[in-house]
Amino acid sequence: MDRRVSPKNLKPRLNLQSIEESLRGVQNSFPSISQALGNSRECLDDEVINNLMTGYTLVNQLLEANVELFAIGNSAFLLELNTRVLCGTDEQQRREYHKHIVASNRYFYERTDAGIQDLSDWYELHQHGTVWHRAAGIYIRILSEPQLFIEGNDRTGALVMSYLLAKEGHPPFVINEKNAKTYFQFSFQIKTLPRNSLFRLVRIPLLQTVIANFIKDQANFNLLL
Repeated sequence: MDRRVSPKNLKPRLNLQSIEESLRGVQNSFPSISQALGNSRECLDDEVINNLMTGYTLVNQLLEANVELFAIGNSAFLLELNTRVLCGTDEQQRREYHKHIVASNRYFYERTDAGIQDLSDWYELHQHGTVWHRAAGIYIRILSEPQLFIEGNDRTGALVMSYLLAKEGHPPFVINEKNAKTYFQFSFQIKTLPRNSLFRLVRIPLLQTVIANFIKDQANFNLLL
């Protein structure tokens, strides 16, 4: 039976409690996951998880308000998702991050070789692909050099994928103890693809298909209400 939520009849909502439980599971297993990867990863501490949860909360709000994330005039929501994974919603933290937030705004809007315009143009050209291919493609565009944000691209990318999937009635993408290693490996591959190379042009479409299939296989309806 197809358990997808019909966007026409019911607005999708994320199960934030189940999402946090999944992230906490990764946190508990993170030392062994990091060791297996063999490359440096940011520690998944309480602050990282709490900030990420404020991002998933915003994704929920965008879905409930039927906000088109890539519509003209809505790019500030993308920037807010990135700000949340870095410093959450705490006003004191945001004051401490003020210079970084200002720099991120400038980087996000003013780059000519990447930035929001590049991302929006890509999304406009690929709206007719499957939601899994679009989610994978957007994720690659966010992470590959030059990255969309100064920091927090992989976490923000996961939130954007979750928005795209849930908007069409599919569960959000959330890392768990079983998929975290593969997810981090994909992130590492994307970030290290040589810029402006023939290898990159060949590799990205193949990687997009592999990641799309991976995302599809991770569907967990317990992450939706």
